[in-house]
Amino acid sequence: MSADSARNLSGASGWVIASRSAGKLRELRPIFVEAGVGVIDLVEAGVHESPAEAEIEAFDTFEANALAKARYFFERTNGRDVVADDSGLEVRALDGAPGVRSKRWSGRDDLDGEALDAANNELLLRRLAGLTDRRARFVCAAAWCGQDGSMVVRGVVNGRIAEGPRGEHGFGYDPYFVADELGMTLAEATVAQKQVVSHRGRAFAELIAALRARGMIGARRV
Repeated sequence: MSADSARNLSGASGWVIASRSAGKLRELRPIFVEAGVGVIDLVEAGVHESPAEAEIEAFDTFEANALAKARYFFERTNGRDVVADDSGLEVRALDGAPGVRSKRWSGRDDLDGEALDAANNELLLRRLAGLTDRRARFVCAAAWCGQDGSMVVRGVVNGRIAEGPRGEHGFGYDPYFVADELGMTLAEATVAQKQVVSHRGRAFAELIAALRARGMIGARRV
């Protein structure tokens, strides 16, 4: 990053959550607040969206993609601590698809937000039509990158794909994913319920615990 770019960064303090997803930010902010870690998003950090961001997650594993994202925004934010994730749905009867391609599985690059979610879910239901095995799992790799190195951990929640959408909360595949431990879709669960069992909640809870054990949380101001 150039000196001029560094000077243009926001004066807001905190670790940076490297996501432009409103849904993810709603889930992650409370987790870090509870852990006593101040966080800001990319807009608050002064990082304007770039076309290059679409090429970051080009790897075949959630872990590699999450680390790539954390390292990319670590450089873009002039060395702030950054947390990032890559997550997706793995369906057993579809040989693990959509996997790391979950966000753009439908191939609809012209869509975003709820419209893209709808296209992805429509494809999911088409692929599962007539199949009795609807077992699936959500996987999340949560990564941290800072001046002292980097780290990545994984969280998983098991469940199955419902035949129709249920619930008003969540985003992405949440209305179709029935979590085994809840007996309801993630879109039916409250934020608090989802946080306890969700792949993302588990991954970031483990990441925070690992960073605390290393003295990265609580040992310095964030």
